[in-house]
Amino acid sequence: MCLTLRNNLIVVRYGEIALKGKETRRFFENKLVSNIKKAFEEEKILHSVKKEWGRIFVYTNETIPALNVLKKIFGITSFSPAVKTESSIEAISKTALRLSIGKINKKTSFALRVTRTGSHSFTSQDVAILVGEDIVKKTHAPVDLNNPDFELFLEIRDHLTYVFTEKIPGPGGLPVGTQGNIAVFVDSDRSLLAGWYLVKRGCNPVLFIVSDRCYIKKIRDFFEKWYIEPDICIMDVNEKNFYENLNKKLFEKKADAFSTGHTLYEKSERNLLKIKKLKRNINLPVLHPLIATSSEKIKEKLWELGIR
Repeated sequence: MCLTLRNNLIVVRYGEIALKGKETRRFFENKLVSNIKKAFEEEKILHSVKKEWGRIFVYTNETIPALNVLKKIFGITSFSPAVKTESSIEAISKTALRLSIGKINKKTSFALRVTRTGSHSFTSQDVAILVGEDIVKKTHAPVDLNNPDFELFLEIRDHLTYVFTEKIPGPGGLPVGTQGNIAVFVDSDRSLLAGWYLVKRGCNPVLFIVSDRCYIKKIRDFFEKWYIEPDICIMDVNEKNFYENLNKKLFEKKADAFSTGHTLYEKSERNLLKIKKLKRNINLPVLHPLIATSSEKIKEKLWELGIR
């Protein structure tokens, strides 16, 4: 018996969070759930979120807007609009057929991708064979496990099974707020990109902006796209006692490290001198996420993220 065939469920997956110890993992999972809820609330998307071991389930009738939000939540590796049914071969087969009919025929191939967690009277291979046979009988579509035209995923988890047709990639990384505060020295688009990489690793950004004040709106708009509200400080590099005032601000903001956008792929000698000066004058570890990244790769990423 199928429990629901309304397409209002999204299965959310995470990656390296699962490698953490039990207490740390619980903290990271809760933070990820909190970040998802906060983003949905910002977009005024009605939703409910349920967390289980290894998965997060989002329920919403606003599926398309919800999918667009999930693409920008750090910590998510992939997600799928799914249909939920009971974990019996009969129920799984009925649901699989409903999602397959109209999508495949004798001229289009398909493959079943089955995973299973929990105790059942059947194996993943049993499900693949029996459900696959039902689909072939109904659609006459051939099976092609290597290069199918259509893939159907069956994720069996204890007494419930989730059936879906795609895995949409998320941004990966770690949930924002699980690491420390990182001060980002923003004097160019590159330094903004460097800050983005650190935020992707779960850091809270504190932006020290030393460029044109008109740049502030661009920076704020960029981070808001990722559902992040950065702490922004305006600095004047020409002011007297600049480093002394900077260190005071870093202490006030409880920054754990300082980041720049320097790279050694161009103006390497000049950048090395700048790095040395920063390390001499700043009372925190100085990080350079782009130090070994080529100019071409940096430009590609800037365009991809819409910074330029």
